[in-house]
Amino acid sequence: MKRRTFRSEGAHMGRALAEAVAAELGLSVADARRLVEVGAVYVAGRRARDGAVRLQSAQVVTVVLEEAGQSPLEASGPAAPLRVLFEDEDVLAVDKPAGLNAQPTEGRVGASLVDVVGAHLGRPAGLVHRLDRETSGVTVFGKSAQATSALAEAFREGTARKRYLAATGPGLPEGGTVDLPLSKDPSRPGRWRATRAANGVPAWTDYRRLFASDAFCLVELLPRTGRTHQLRAHLTALGTPILGDARYGGAGSAGGLLAPRCLLHAQALELGHPRTGQPLRLEATAPEDLRAFFVAAGVRMPEGPFGDAA
Repeated sequence: MKRRTFRSEGAHMGRALAEAVAAELGLSVADARRLVEVGAVYVAGRRARDGAVRLQSAQVVTVVLEEAGQSPLEASGPAAPLRVLFEDEDVLAVDKPAGLNAQPTEGRVGASLVDVVGAHLGRPAGLVHRLDRETSGVTVFGKSAQATSALAEAFREGTARKRYLAATGPGLPEGGTVDLPLSKDPSRPGRWRATRAANGVPAWTDYRRLFASDAFCLVELLPRTGRTHQLRAHLTALGTPILGDARYGGAGSAGGLLAPRCLLHAQALELGHPRTGQPLRLEATAPEDLRAFFVAAGVRMPEGPFGDAA
């Protein structure tokens, strides 16, 4: 990644952000404004969205110039259409595509799911839970502060039930519960380890193997807790990392099929409606990359009410 950082001093102080970026980088004001609009500009560590905002004294401005070999202006094509699974006055549930960040993060340009949902609603919405960038599937937003709070409580208290589907390497046991605590791996930044040898946070994952061959396995996952990288770390601890999960050692292909990303999909979610208390059952069809493994195995994907995986 390439970036340029400068401080709003001298001629930049009090200037419009887009004008200051244009002057610093030797761009047209129009191109600088586009950099702001696609989320490539940060002021004091926070993503800026308004190119007309005036810079204050000594503010640090960071501009992402290149990511993965592309200029933000080249990489910022239109976001995929939002696939709405359910919407009423309190709740919006969508099917998050793989490759889209759940929320804006420094150093990554382009829209996030939060941005896309905000554009859909014409106002901000409350993100209740997050999926990893490469994970696809059901994601819920609250459309009011009260709804967001109630939905978030359901996740904290464990009353929101979740079903994930994944393709893994071969050798996965038939089923059971993984209850290994999770802690950050000090030897591998950005990765979590599932072990009792460290002072980790409690985590429980029920799982049921749906298919097994010498090439790959298919699995249904019913996490009881929602820790960062929980499913990825627990499956790695079983010796069967998720296919395509490069961070955890997952193979990029199996059985003649490609795994272009971490093949983990949040397929279903059950929780109470934040206002009425009525049960909400939300399902997102598995994307083509994961579906190909089910088709090759001749296995039907789980759907409908949750079973007992353990």
